[in-house]
Amino acid sequence: QVQLVESGGGFVQPGGSLRLSCKASRSDFTFTNMGWYRQAPGKEREFVAILSGSTAATYPTYMESVKGRFTISRDNADNTLFLQMDSLKPEDTAVYYCNGYGGPLGGSRQWYWGQGTQVTVSS
Repeated sequence: QVQLVESGGGFVQPGGSLRLSCKASRSDFTFTNMGWYRQAPGKEREFVAILSGSTAATYPTYMESVKGRFTISRDNADNTLFLQMDSLKPEDTAVYYCNGYGGPLGGSRQWYWGQGTQVTVSS
């Protein structure tokens, strides 16, 4: 098994920035699609951004409300996914979850989820 460990959440004022990280606990696991989701209090979990494709070529997709403000990226050598969040708004307040589709080299693949990191945007 592998764990996806998120970090970087916190409290920020509107207009501020945060950078979330998601690191896989095992270096022998490789991931293809990796993305971010979020869940606000009383709401369902929603898609935020995803990097699709192989480690050689990835394609970002964003939910409409974060386009131009959030940037998803990854460091393949370190098996880490990032989410740079700029111009944050109160409606971005949520628990942010990382997920990835992967497995050990030559082994079976499945989706994995992180434990979540809280992002609070408030004045």
